[in-house]
Amino acid sequence: MIRFENVSKLFKRNPVLDSVSLDIELGERIALIGSNGAGKTTLIRCLLGEYTHDGKVTIDGQSPRSERTSVLGKVGFVPQLPPPLKMPVGQLVNFAAAVCHSDPLRIHDIATRLGLNVSDILARPFNRLSGGMKQKLLIAIALGRDTQVLVMDEPAANLDPEARHIFFNLLAERLENTTMIISSHRLDEVASLVNRVVEMDMGKVVLDDRVAEESKLATLFNCHLTLARADAAIAKTLITWQFADRRDGIEWHGLVSGPDRLRFLGMVSRYVGLLSRIEMAEIDPSITLQ
Repeated sequence: MIRFENVSKLFKRNPVLDSVSLDIELGERIALIGSNGAGKTTLIRCLLGEYTHDGKVTIDGQSPRSERTSVLGKVGFVPQLPPPLKMPVGQLVNFAAAVCHSDPLRIHDIATRLGLNVSDILARPFNRLSGGMKQKLLIAIALGRDTQVLVMDEPAANLDPEARHIFFNLLAERLENTTMIISSHRLDEVASLVNRVVEMDMGKVVLDDRVAEESKLATLFNCHLTLARADAAIAKTLITWQFADRRDGIEWHGLVSGPDRLRFLGMVSRYVGLLSRIEMAEIDPSITLQ
């Protein structure tokens, strides 16, 4: 359904995407993870046809760049940063619904579930809303349209805890018939929704793992690492993961949550030349490392 074929992108001669190839089928729900600058947002912008690039991107065989109107009618998008639109809220909602022939009242209903009464702000310019109000409205627009693809870049940013909970419940209601790409720094939040994890680093896909539907991502792993020698770089990284040095920088112990185990292994793989042994054992989440 969605295909990236050797997609590369340069900004001022610096590679931001480096020959990325991915196939995403209907019903797959992707957690797109990686540090800031890894290329996640640029990949999403290429999918939406906003950037020129080398390689090819298609949605149902159509190009988001050259067939933009047709393609974007199939996609609901929640950006990381709200656009600086001066359009009144009522006009924005009606326009967004018309693009894909949806009922604007569906957008109103979803916004209400998130705690935003659209009827009270119809005449207010979008750019005059608070950050949380903008995010709730953008989510309502994305989820209230008749689309089979949802693309979300840090979608829970600026949401209060109650709205975050409702938002993830709304996504759970769409699991059966929607392809999702969710870029997030918090894999634990989306673990129950996704069935595939893609990690990016320095413009490349460094991990692509399909998750069995019955797997328990919300588990805890006791992890033991033995290094061939002490190294300041991996020590600094392990400390950020709250690992404990048990023997002169050679042996490290720590806990890794189930949703983060793939990201952890991706990180460790960068230091494979230093690794003598790695053990990961699932434990009761109520246990803490002594």
